[in-house]
Amino acid sequence: MKEAVPENLILKLTLEFALAIIQYAEKLDSERKYVLANQLLKSGTSIGANVREAQNAESKADFIHKFKIAAKEIEETDYWLLLCQNSPSYPNPENLQHKLISIKKIVSKIIISSKMKN
Repeated sequence: MKEAVPENLILKLTLEFALAIIQYAEKLDSERKYVLANQLLKSGTSIGANVREAQNAESKADFIHKFKIAAKEIEETDYWLLLCQNSPSYPNPENLQHKLISIKKIVSKIIISSKMKN
């Protein structure tokens, strides 16, 4: 039985993004572009894994730390997508880049607001 999509916005967006990354990586694999496929698969799915892990953080500091790791994975994923975008023989990742921008904004806001709370 498949698990329901989470109601929490950032959990939902990162899960949907990870699924889209899997599809894109599979497309890259089918075109024998294994290195970037693997890099994107690792960093792109790690974003949601860290956000989900933060939901069970042991402390506020741990929560922020998990989100900071997610932010680093966002930057790494953005880099790999930028390489794909600028490589003529790669499929266009523009849709993924737009989704990633939205996720980045939310993650940044969560980090900032979590730091400000006492």
